Amino acid sequence: QVQLVESGGGLVQAGGSLRLSCAASGLTYRKSMGWFRQAPGTEREFVAGITYRGGPTYYADSVKGRFTISRDNAKNTVYLQMNSLKPEDTAVYHCAITTYFGDSVPTSLRDFGSWGQGTQVTVSS
Repeated sequence: QVQLVESGGGLVQAGGSLRLSCAASGLTYRKSMGWFRQAPGTEREFVAGITYRGGPTYYADSVKGRFTISRDNAKNTVYLQMNSLKPEDTAVYHCAITTYFGDSVPTSLRDFGSWGQGTQVTVSS
């Protein structure tokens, strides 16, 4: 089973930027990866996803144009560049990898089988 470890979270003012990283150990070949987030009292929601080849990518409407997902397969790492951060982006961010091989970008939690422990992102107003 793939193990995932996120890093890069922190406290930032509104309008600022952060770059999250997710290091994977195990087989990631031909598996899509994604970022999800969960704020207190809410359900975990899809943020961005990327195929093994690095494209296509897919974003939630709330982050489109501000966040960019990318991956470096040589380093087994996926990134989430977050710009123009808003207080409503405050959440614990988790990366995940799909349970199956494929070239699509799923957005449902049930398509992902391994999850990281999460990294806290706090955006102050």
